[in-house]
Amino acid sequence: MGHQEQIEQPPRYAPWTVPAQPLARRGSAGRRVGWVAATVGMAAVAGLAIFRLVERRGPEAEPPPDSEETKGARLLAGGAAILAFSVLADSGIEHYRGAYHNPAMFVGPTVAAVSLAHHIHMVLTPQTAGPARLALSGLSFATGATGLAFHLYNVQKREGGIDLLNLFYGAPLGAPGAIAASGLAGLAAVQLVSEAEVGTKPTLLGTPGGTVIGLATTVVMLGTVAEVALLHFRGAFHDPFMYVPVTVPPVAAAVLAAAVFTPALRKAARVLMWVTGAAGIAGAGFHAYGISRNMGGFYNWSQNILNGPPLPAPPSFTGVALAGLAALRLLEAQ
Repeated sequence: MGHQEQIEQPPRYAPWTVPAQPLARRGSAGRRVGWVAATVGMAAVAGLAIFRLVERRGPEAEPPPDSEETKGARLLAGGAAILAFSVLADSGIEHYRGAYHNPAMFVGPTVAAVSLAHHIHMVLTPQTAGPARLALSGLSFATGATGLAFHLYNVQKREGGIDLLNLFYGAPLGAPGAIAASGLAGLAAVQLVSEAEVGTKPTLLGTPGGTVIGLATTVVMLGTVAEVALLHFRGAFHDPFMYVPVTVPPVAAAVLAAAVFTPALRKAARVLMWVTGAAGIAGAGFHAYGISRNMGGFYNWSQNILNGPPLPAPPSFTGVALAGLAALRLLEAQ
């Protein structure tokens, strides 16, 4: 009987398969990771504790009715919370794919989680403003600005420097930019509430708040569009719906910028902000469909979520659109 070669069967993949392999680390890397995570975690807990101690209201205090400024602050805080959630989920996935080989990679998701909790609390109780909220929003902004510098360095150090290929596959610039925008929205919301409490018209940097927030929202939305255009171009715009986030939001941003100085355009700007916010939610559905089309679908979720279109990214448009709606509300009240 002839010799029959035994063919080894490939292993079956389970839903809990962990595809990422840790990169080589120095001997003390684990200790450094532990210290960084513990330090950031303790700082977050301490910040929230200080917030509760400094800004706790007495049992007899009743929250004042919402003014237009307070309603605008709610919208800003809601937009900041959505941006923080998007960064938390997206950076958590992307940094996991990079095996957290740099201990600093733990900072972004941790601060995004703190920012999410902080801004949700501000949506619920916007009347309370003080140094703790300023500190937590400032922490989000500083983390985003520092992360943006790190990601730019990551792209620049690759062979060829800052070119299209490295922008495709290097560290994404949109995620740290989004957490910085979340922090700025929180800082603006705190300032709005603080000035509303003393009965003065809210200003930011010596300019009416609606004007500043409207123009800042335009810049953030155009930056978000640039990031999406880059990644959808990498995907060759193979689905016609991929053109939606690079056409509707730029128009909305342009109309919002014009509406800052032209009151007649504010109704159109408001409609476009709602459409942009809805497009962000729909985009998450399209990305989920894109993940399901990979081999194994969501049964093989541990690999396909890493390799498919980023599921948490599209709602960032919804967060920016809420900031635009806040700007329009404040412009009407000026």
